Amino acid sequence: MAEVELARDGAVLTITLNRPEVFNAFNAALHAALADALGEAADPEIRAVVITGAGRGFCAGQDLTEFRESPDIRQALRGTYHPNIRAIRALEKPVIAAVNGAAAGAGLSLAVACDLRIASDAAMLAPGFVGIGLVPDAGGAHFLARILGVPRAFEWMSSGRRLTAAEAQAWGLVSEVYEAEAFGEATAAYAAEWAAKPTRGVAMTKRLFDEAAGKGLEETLALEAELQGEATRTEDFAEGVAAFLEKRPPEFRGR
Repeated sequence: MAEVELARDGAVLTITLNRPEVFNAFNAALHAALADALGEAADPEIRAVVITGAGRGFCAGQDLTEFRESPDIRQALRGTYHPNIRAIRALEKPVIAAVNGAAAGAGLSLAVACDLRIASDAAMLAPGFVGIGLVPDAGGAHFLARILGVPRAFEWMSSGRRLTAAEAQAWGLVSEVYEAEAFGEATAAYAAEWAAKPTRGVAMTKRLFDEAAGKGLEETLALEAELQGEATRTEDFAEGVAAFLEKRPPEFRGR
């Protein structure tokens, strides 16, 4: 059985973590398969990416049996989690975490590394780290501080409190919550909407927000001017202006 399953639907690529018997916990093989899948997601014909889990879980985090046997945890993180988190942020298109079930530990970190998050009403989000004496990893502290603010992110990660999907939506961790029975269909529709957007503009907006967090105002103004100049040279910008003047819906092609 493949550790990751890929499915293409038009311009949407769905990456499904496929170790359902352990709630899609990470091991070395799953990391490698995810890396390959993210490489395929770089195809410019793919305009939106969905990451989800097989079975009843999104991702339970690290397979602790394998983690415990690692002689150098720092090197393990640098060689597995870190490249995949960087790859998600480097993709020049929206990446959607479709949280179908439990997202815990590094599985939660994976979800918050994505650009967008939606959830099944059966989903549950849990820190997992402090409960076994660890600190957040796989970029979790970085992304959660930006999503929630440092005080709430610290309190949540340190308390180990589990959040329901409704609570996660109230906190702003997920954008939409759908009934579990209709989650696959809802995810497909949500992803298709994003795949129909002006992909270059979305990608540059992603870059602008990623880089602006570490810059001052003047640096951000310079970056936005650079990106805006690039955006005005895209086919989608020309189509957007034409559609506005002609009073019709735009037909973006992601170019």
